[in-house]
Amino acid sequence: MSLREAIDLNRLPQHIAVIMDGNGRWAQQHGTHRIMGHREGVVSVRRVVEAIGRLGVKYVTLYTFSTENWNRPKEEVDSLMALMVAAIRGEVRDLMVNNVRLRAIGDLSRLSETTRTELEKGIRETSKNTGVELILALSYSARWEITEAVRGITREVLEGTIRPENIDERMIARHLTTGDIPDPDLLIRTGGEYRISNYLLWQLAYTELYFTGTFWPDFREEELYAAILDYQRRQRRFGKTGEQIKNKNNDLDRDSAC
Repeated sequence: MSLREAIDLNRLPQHIAVIMDGNGRWAQQHGTHRIMGHREGVVSVRRVVEAIGRLGVKYVTLYTFSTENWNRPKEEVDSLMALMVAAIRGEVRDLMVNNVRLRAIGDLSRLSETTRTELEKGIRETSKNTGVELILALSYSARWEITEAVRGITREVLEGTIRPENIDERMIARHLTTGDIPDPDLLIRTGGEYRISNYLLWQLAYTELYFTGTFWPDFREEELYAAILDYQRRQRRFGKTGEQIKNKNNDLDRDSAC
């Protein structure tokens, strides 16, 4: 029996963020070139995004390429960019069939013109889709993102459109690249590492973290379902006590029964 049968569809995370780690080590384990691990990782992306969409999760954000990844050997970076172009070009049809809307966050100006053109085309073609929103974090760094938000707010202060004393958490959040979507409820990191690697630092403040030793190319539907089940076993308190959360849930149950 699939683990999917045990998932409570009424308590799904609204937004899942993923750090797709372990492609290179998967390739090494299989005695092949690193790029083959990335290619197999694209298959995992397709199957996981489709599974997320079927469940009814609204947003999934994938850490696809960090600003630190630019420091990798040029051959690998070039291969990754070529793979990204081919993947976007090849997956748009499936995105349309599965009603997936594509978008991207990060310093996209650093992408090659070919990569950026293909990405923009995919975003345009899927813009009217209403299913799961697939957000690719490309050339992304949380510190870069927060710095850009500070710069944007500073410009508005200098222009006189906002006052410094009116700056609050909600304003900062609106200036982030994810300002129009909810923060992740669940972060999944594959590959056996236990860190968040400069990813969505602001947005992950109250996110539930799930780490697995499974390399990303081996992470498929059942591994996703296991992560969601683990999430559903947790109590999200947001600084409150367990008793407060329990009483709130009891009140909601009584209201729904009326």
